[in-house]
Amino acid sequence: MSSLHPCLTCGACCASFRVDFSIEETQEHGGSVPDGLVVPVTEFTSRMRGTDHASPRCAALTGKIGEKAACGIYEWRPSPCREFEAGSEACIRARTRRQLPPLPDDFVV
Repeated sequence: MSSLHPCLTCGACCASFRVDFSIEETQEHGGSVPDGLVVPVTEFTSRMRGTDHASPRCAALTGKIGEKAACGIYEWRPSPCREFEAGSEACIRARTRRQLPPLPDDFVV
């Protein structure tokens, strides 16, 4: 059994959902999310670049989905990404969209 965290081979969540968050999380407004990776949505909301496409893929995602994937700004990622739970219903939906099996039942976050 591999000790590699399953999220480091997945990346499906980064290529399945729109990622909106407060502008206060961007560098321009004192946060940590790099300004070059966000697009404005409203006066108060930003979105991760690439997540609003018909086939979403976050601009911060590196690697190949299902093989080796990682967040290029993991330490500076926005709150929706921090709150996303591996093995959750949303995780299962994202993995299914990418023809990846659900995480094992014994997977513990």
